[in-house]
Amino acid sequence: MYPDTEALFRRQRNAFAAEPYPAAAARIALLDRLEALVKDHAAEWAEAISRDFGGRSRHETQLLEVFPSLEAIRHARRHLRRWMKPRRRATSLWFLPGRSSVVPQPLGVAGIVVPWNYPLYLAIGPLVPALAAGNRALVKMSESTPATGGLLERLAERHFPGGEVRVVNGGPEVAQAFCRLPFDHLLFTGSTTVGHHVMRAAAENLTPVTLELGGKSPAIVGRGFPVAEAAGRIAYGKCLNAGQTCIAPDYALVPEESVGAFVEAARAAIATLYPTLAANPDFTAIVDARHRDRLARLLEDAVAKGARAIEVNPAGEDVAAAGKRAPTLLTGVDGSMAIMREEIFGPLLPIVAYRDLDEAIAFVNARPRPLALYVFEHDRDAVRRVIERTVSGGVTVNETILHIAQDDLPFGGVGASGMGRYHGREGFETFSQMKAVFRQPRLNGLKLFRPPYGRRFESLVRLLLG
Repeated sequence: MYPDTEALFRRQRNAFAAEPYPAAAARIALLDRLEALVKDHAAEWAEAISRDFGGRSRHETQLLEVFPSLEAIRHARRHLRRWMKPRRRATSLWFLPGRSSVVPQPLGVAGIVVPWNYPLYLAIGPLVPALAAGNRALVKMSESTPATGGLLERLAERHFPGGEVRVVNGGPEVAQAFCRLPFDHLLFTGSTTVGHHVMRAAAENLTPVTLELGGKSPAIVGRGFPVAEAAGRIAYGKCLNAGQTCIAPDYALVPEESVGAFVEAARAAIATLYPTLAANPDFTAIVDARHRDRLARLLEDAVAKGARAIEVNPAGEDVAAAGKRAPTLLTGVDGSMAIMREEIFGPLLPIVAYRDLDEAIAFVNARPRPLALYVFEHDRDAVRRVIERTVSGGVTVNETILHIAQDDLPFGGVGASGMGRYHGREGFETFSQMKAVFRQPRLNGLKLFRPPYGRRFESLVRLLLG
């Protein structure tokens, strides 16, 4: 039985019309409820997500989903009153003593489409600015995480009895119907392929969209950074959630003379992090058989075309039986291989050798613009060159992943990796109409410019035109 998405949307739209500009206190109260929904049920979230994955690290759920969700809520709550204030803007000399300002106004009903890889954080992350901006929200959860989706649906009804947040579960048909609703803003997180369909559906209603699409995020290891330390940090970022992270380092660009050292250091780092894999609760499973098969095909294609695969399986276990994929490093990769064209979304790490920094930058720029870019380098000029000469959604220097956790930084893609920004103040503005307002005082000189035009008007126009 599929939910009646149109009826849910109508109820949200009617409720918003009854309260189109919630006061700051009302918005803060909703954020308090959202915090309770996350914090008071932390153990339930970990259990539901692990069930959906067939084994997801409880500690990673705490670190990567519960903690950043709570931080985002607390950041918005601290800054909300300031974000809501009208913002003074300069008024042209010729229109003084008029006053100009920008007034943030709630849009109405926000639609949020959540992927399976971080089903809690990627639901709460957009909900925070949507509620802070004064909107109501409908959330479509992934059919690949039914336990988590069901839990969020139940808890939303409990914590938001006024219906400010409602959750929709169901398969592709429900998702298609959801994206065709005339939302005031639609935020989608997922693959680039599905992003095309979402944008087409939204275009039927001219619904503005924010798309967070991922892609192949490079990690550039500079000659001014210890290669072993870079390898360990990249390996950690790649193995979090078994690589099923939209901003995971997709491939590493390493100086040609350091490839061997990088491989050995990465192997050692992974073995230290995960001395066993199959029954290790710290190492997350691949979400389902379809994605396990996809990773197997990527690896087989690369090896068949000449890549060398170095599997890191310290205990020599049968990890496939546990629904997992052993971390694997690949050297000798090239553009003919699917693994260098498609987003990997798993614990496979291609390593590309480069001769100089310009070649590494050119390699990145020859490909679709990534959601994230990582550069490991202590030479500030080299870091500046990478940041200035590449285009990406965000950058972390000398680490991976961490820019997404900074609540005062905008998060979003560019080009094939997405469009639009959210998190923090930028998220509040994404879900607001930043309305331009000009206030004309009682005394003003506008009548001097009205017909009938004559000699005085011509003199004023000459003055205006310089």
